[in-house]
Amino acid sequence: MTASSTQNTLSTRILKYWLPVMAMLGAMYYFSTDVFSGENTRSIVDIVLTHLIRQPSSRLIARANYFVRKSAHFTEYAVLAGLLFRAFRADSEFRWRARWFVYSIAIVVSWSLLDEFHQTFTRKRGGSIYDSMLDISGGLFALLIVWLLSSRKGKVREA
Repeated sequence: MTASSTQNTLSTRILKYWLPVMAMLGAMYYFSTDVFSGENTRSIVDIVLTHLIRQPSSRLIARANYFVRKSAHFTEYAVLAGLLFRAFRADSEFRWRARWFVYSIAIVVSWSLLDEFHQTFTRKRGGSIYDSMLDISGGLFALLIVWLLSSRKGKVREA
């Protein structure tokens, strides 16, 4: 294999496996700004519910907004964990390695804590350890699904 083909393969692998991770981290950073504060998402939830239900109560809007926001925490970190695991796995013949899990969850935990810390510097948001725990549980859930699917298909390696 020549140096240029090795470089091309490396570039392709970076684009294929790590660009989606970087895009997700960028999106999550943007979601962590005031643009996605509770009052801003509430107005969107209000519009949607008004189209579905003629006159939704403010209590229903508040509950729906809470549900949407917490579901987003869980889901975005589940997606991040899946993308990270995929990137660490890359082209390996193995479907699961414990170290890929450890690397993935370590980044999920770190990013979650940094994300909540970042929110303490915004005007309309605040950091919450409870949101971090929800984020981490989303990451763990995704990795559990990956493990279950991987163990059914064979070539699981613990190391």
